[in-house]
Amino acid sequence: MSDPNIRNFQVHARSTDVFGRVLCGCRDQHFVIDGPVQNGCPGEAVTPVESFLAGVAACGVELLQVIARERDLPLRSVRVEIAGTIDRGRPARADFSVFNSVRLDLRLAGVGREEAEGLIAAFRVR
Repeated sequence: MSDPNIRNFQVHARSTDVFGRVLCGCRDQHFVIDGPVQNGCPGEAVTPVESFLAGVAACGVELLQVIARERDLPLRSVRVEIAGTIDRGRPARADFSVFNSVRLDLRLAGVGREEAEGLIAAFRVR
């Protein structure tokens, strides 16, 4: 019997015939990610950094919905905007590239301010 607290995820990526274009997939879903034009890549599709930030934003929307359902709150909609900055001239770490700053803006509709604050507090510790 498996532990319900452990969740495993698997994604794959492979190069294509176009320099800097990557074909990615998970389960039966496939999507294209392009490296940014600054790296000499197409930059036409979502970039790796944008994909990472979109994953964080999507996680926020989904978790807030789940928490609201668990608490039987009338959450109608969730909007998450996320922005990240990487300053290569002033790296946050010398050993690998990380964001210098990330800003997350959450907007919830259908719940009062106190309920929204409770949902966001619960989201932060998930």
